[in-house]
Amino acid sequence: MNNIPSVDLADFLSNDPSRKQKFVNEIGKAYEEIGFVALKNHFLSDQLVEDLYKEIKNFFALPTATKEKYEIEGLGGQRGYTSFGKEHAKGKKEGDLKEFWHFGQEPDADANLIEEYPDNVIVEELKDFNTTGMEAYKMLEKTGIYVLRALAIYIGLDEHYFDHWASNGNSILRPIHYPPIKEEPKGAVRAGAHGDINLITLLMGASTGGLQVQHRDGQWIDALPEEDELVINVGDMLERHTNNKLRSTIHRVVNPPKDQWGKPRYSIPFFMHPRSDMKLNCLEKCITEDNPKHYEDITAGEFLHQRLVEIGLIKK
Repeated sequence: MNNIPSVDLADFLSNDPSRKQKFVNEIGKAYEEIGFVALKNHFLSDQLVEDLYKEIKNFFALPTATKEKYEIEGLGGQRGYTSFGKEHAKGKKEGDLKEFWHFGQEPDADANLIEEYPDNVIVEELKDFNTTGMEAYKMLEKTGIYVLRALAIYIGLDEHYFDHWASNGNSILRPIHYPPIKEEPKGAVRAGAHGDINLITLLMGASTGGLQVQHRDGQWIDALPEEDELVINVGDMLERHTNNKLRSTIHRVVNPPKDQWGKPRYSIPFFMHPRSDMKLNCLEKCITEDNPKHYEDITAGEFLHQRLVEIGLIKK
């Protein structure tokens, strides 16, 4: 395998049952085998993608002192700015070579959530930053819900099983800036090898290179989507919920060759989280004699807290 499989959401959205089932089979097989796909015909327009990149490049170009006023204590990095080197992969001490921003959920008035999400942080210097970011957030959430519908069918659940949990969920849109590398990194990479915490991750910006996915045989594969494709992978919550049927694959962002150290890299993952009271208990349909229950019962909120402690974003 030289690249991750490519799938077309237009197949799932068509009125042709055979095309819809083709998409279900393709994405399900890919998530059982490697946990990653490249997806075309998502809901992000070319113009929205262009506008979002412009806004995030303008933000990260602001003076450090300006950005740091948006780093809010006590939120565990869940909203606003997180400065360079603060986050590390689970089990690593070296901070990743990146800075990032978090947009979070703005729930519907009638969402009936058991938790209260922090307010998004407004950037005063850039009038379109927040509106553009949240427009992209909603389109990525919409795309993610359709992917989860396909996976529900693949698992043998009702197509809309995930709808309630993922709509108004605790999802995060994270524009990341990997600045130019100016000196030999001491054991640090742009993003250390890790699995994602959430249900699924939808990634913009992987086409600029650096993202690698670990195959089951241990080999690292470059993820090289087309420019108009999103890279979408399974997170630890979904792996746990499906009792390892769908795989949360270890991945990393490697440092570029030395002659490219002077170039910055931008990527924009959307981490799709459910509501915190969703039970991640192993689904009965995914427990068999050959695949006994692997995990203790836990809620999404409890699992998220554990992992944020492990990666250094919140203290115990």
